[in-house]
Amino acid sequence: MTVTGGALYPFVPSGPDFRLAMNFFAALGFTPKWESAGYAGLQFGAAFFILQEYVSREWAENQMVVYEVSDLEAYYAQLLALDLPVKFAGVRVNPPKDFPWGREIHLTDPAGVCWHVRQMA
Repeated sequence: MTVTGGALYPFVPSGPDFRLAMNFFAALGFTPKWESAGYAGLQFGAAFFILQEYVSREWAENQMVVYEVSDLEAYYAQLLALDLPVKFAGVRVNPPKDFPWGREIHLTDPAGVCWHVRQMA
């Protein structure tokens, strides 16, 4: 019997304000699937991660997470319309750019985690 891998669910630190982080990810399109004792499972389509109520600037600023969207240009336009850097301190949204592995936008969440948002292949 050969064992195969399944989904990968990274833990992501919330930074100092768990509620603010929850609101930020809701703005990105993630919905909570469960929440308990400082943890929340957040999902956007097939993308899923666990937000952990935890403050570690070193962890956050050294973590990167990738998720894919069906239309990167439309998603970028939605993000720009939300004016996220004004609503959430420390947030940055960079325009789409081509890389050898695909087209992406990069955004930094309120805790400092860098999110790579890719165009689905």
